[in-house]
Amino acid sequence: MPVPDRLDLTLRLVRGSGKLTLAELAERLGVSEMTVRRDLDQLQDQGLVRRVRGGAVALDVPAERAGFSVREQWLAATKAGLARAAAELVEPGSTVLLDAGTTTAEVAAHLPRRAPLTVAVLSLQAAVRLADQPGIRLLVIGGESRAGEGSLVGPLALAALDQLRFDTFVMSIGAVHHELGWSEFDLDDAAVKRAALRRAGRTIVVADATKLGVQAFARVGPLDAADVLVTSDISDTSPETVDALRAAGVQIVTPAEGVPPS
Repeated sequence: MPVPDRLDLTLRLVRGSGKLTLAELAERLGVSEMTVRRDLDQLQDQGLVRRVRGGAVALDVPAERAGFSVREQWLAATKAGLARAAAELVEPGSTVLLDAGTTTAEVAAHLPRRAPLTVAVLSLQAAVRLADQPGIRLLVIGGESRAGEGSLVGPLALAALDQLRFDTFVMSIGAVHHELGWSEFDLDDAAVKRAALRRAGRTIVVADATKLGVQAFARVGPLDAADVLVTSDISDTSPETVDALRAAGVQIVTPAEGVPPS
């Protein structure tokens, strides 16, 4: 697992749990405790976690220091490949709901190539990327902008989604597990995703492979709630989760393959 991906997941796990031990992180990340120590030292140097004896605890830092902008820099190379692959799965002329997140914001940058499209967005970052693009009819779903993320959540977002129907929902996700299914680290984000799943004919999930085998705080839905997972190399990830995804009928697409496996 590349270091930026591992740092991203480590930060998410610690923030989602509040406190984790070295042993717990090593098991969930599939690395040695020595590697976990180095990663935690790096996160502590950035003021994102605090090292304690045998593990780490989350810090109550400003959201912008541990949110969208931080993860966007860490995952730039991975996001670009996943975003291109996901955008290619969107049919021209369709209506699309684009989730919040660093990867889906990158998907937004590639969607004009699939125009004409009607695209509703659940994040301010995606809205900026799609504004005034030829062939794109842009709808910004109302709601409260979550600090540090720019995701649109809350009662206004849920009410708006209830009035709409989409051909495709492009969903980001914090975690996917063979038992828990799709899950998120934030309750508000999870609620919006659940509502969006009910309003879409097809769901494409975009998430790097570090999310596989991970359980987050808030459940979004069972594995069969999605149709396609666009992800990075799965050769070194959770085999139980990969098998469960395939058993649930989820097609797994990677940028290297470009097509669902048989």
